[in-house]
Amino acid sequence: MSDEPDAIDAVVDAWARERPDLDLSAIGLVGRFGRLVMLLGPAQERVFTEFGLRPGEFDVLATLRRSGPPYTLMPSQLAQTLMLSRAGMTNRLDRLESAGFVRRELDPADRRSFRVQLTDSGYETVDAAMTAHTANVTELVSALDPAARADLDAHLRALLRALS
Repeated sequence: MSDEPDAIDAVVDAWARERPDLDLSAIGLVGRFGRLVMLLGPAQERVFTEFGLRPGEFDVLATLRRSGPPYTLMPSQLAQTLMLSRAGMTNRLDRLESAGFVRRELDPADRRSFRVQLTDSGYETVDAAMTAHTANVTELVSALDPAARADLDAHLRALLRALS
C-alpha cells in the first residue's frame, strides 16, 4: 500500500489551508470513491464492448443467466432486480432480442404478459463475457492483497447498508 500523496490529497490539503476549522477526512475518502467510479466504469465497459454489449445489456443477460434453468424471467422481475423503469427495460430487451440474445414468449399462465428467455447465443455470450469480466475486475483490484480486498469489501458493505 502506498502512502504517497495523490491528486485527492492536494485538494484536501488546499481546503485544509483555507478552512482549518473543517474535518476534511471524509472529503478525501468520497473524492477517491468518485475517482474510482470514473476509472472503473470505462475499464469494465471495454470488456462488455468486446462481446457487443452495453453494460445495461450485460446486466440483463447476467440476471437471466444467474436465475438458473430455464433462464427465464418476467420483464417486471428483471426491471425490479435491475432497478429500471419498464420503459428502460423494454428498450434493453428490444436490443437484446434483435441481437438474438433473448426471446420473448407469451406467458402460458397469463396471455396478457410474456416471459424473457436467454437464447443459446445469449447464454454463450454472457458466459464468455462473465469470464472476461471476472478476470478484468480481478486485475483492476490486484493492487490490493486478498486480505485488504476482504477488509475493504466489509467496510463498503457496512457503508452501503448505512446509506440504504
